[in-house]
Amino acid sequence: MANHRTARRGAKPSLTTLVALTALALGLPGGDVLADKQSSGPGVAEIASAIERGIFTVQEGVVSWYGAQFHDRKTASGERFDSGAMTMAHPKLPFGTMVRVTNLRNGRSVVVRVNDRGPFVGKRIADLSQAAASEIGMMRRGVARARIEVLDEDAAPAG
Repeated sequence: MANHRTARRGAKPSLTTLVALTALALGLPGGDVLADKQSSGPGVAEIASAIERGIFTVQEGVVSWYGAQFHDRKTASGERFDSGAMTMAHPKLPFGTMVRVTNLRNGRSVVVRVNDRGPFVGKRIADLSQAAASEIGMMRRGVARARIEVLDEDAAPAG
């Protein structure tokens, strides 16, 4: 007799199902969408670990930074840009989203708040404030391969 599993109405999806759906949605290996050549997405194990830690979105690619030339100008969110604040520009994440950015070269990370739109150069995935870029050790190079993790609201530092 075959062992068949039937879905119960109202049952929560398994972790395996969530990982598979996330891989499909993000175009990761195992999904049907081709990943951007510039960014290799995290593996299934990394996605599963992220979900267990309350991290909802993971993205990898090149980040850059912007600073003094934009200091005190209005951002897309309407607030004034402060090059000394821990903030970030992202093309799609909602304003106010808390994000952990990890420099993949040295492992240093920083938690920042999305308050602007960008970057507008090449295939970069985010622009960090000067202070955030300094914190993860990318000032001299100007760009870095990084992982962006959208944090659960409970994971954000008190501010």
